[in-house]
Amino acid sequence: MFQQVPVLPVVIPLAAAVLAGSMWSLIRSGRFSVPRAAVALALGVYVAGIVANTVFPVFLDKPVSSAPWGSHLAVVPFADYEIADAVMNVLVFVPVGVLVPLLTARASWRRVVAVAAVLSLTIEVTQLVTAHLVGGGHIADVNDLLFNVTGGAVGFAVFSVLLRVPSFSAFVDRFRWHETEVRRAEVGSAQRG
Repeated sequence: MFQQVPVLPVVIPLAAAVLAGSMWSLIRSGRFSVPRAAVALALGVYVAGIVANTVFPVFLDKPVSSAPWGSHLAVVPFADYEIADAVMNVLVFVPVGVLVPLLTARASWRRVVAVAAVLSLTIEVTQLVTAHLVGGGHIADVNDLLFNVTGGAVGFAVFSVLLRVPSFSAFVDRFRWHETEVRRAEVGSAQRG
């Protein structure tokens, strides 16, 4: 059995760094509130969870792979891919479809899909590099990329539908890091009235 790099000493400081950076950004911009701090905490935990489950395990004493890089790469869509993996990859990226509109001023399908694609591609490249160079325990898979992006889009779709409910939308506005166009118009008309 190979020795592994311990996960918690890596992901706990990572979560703390994301939380600290997010809190600093909120305080510096004058937008700090408890609901927004909760989003910062959720972001830190989410990033740590993604790293813990996609980069690790990394083995300490596993021989470095002499196999070609392609042996750590699955590039044929839907080949030898299980439905459970597809569902898991969709579910894991649903939070991206919620976090992007909470964190950015103008969320759109395009932005959510772009963020999900860049995040997923970063994960897959990291898995490829760690599998080849330091004995990582994952392979890079184009199916993961496809279903992760789908998960981000599904999260955004569900979130967008829920935002059509006025009470839910008003509740969510307290968690947004930037005001929406509708909220700015409401505040402007209230100040003029």
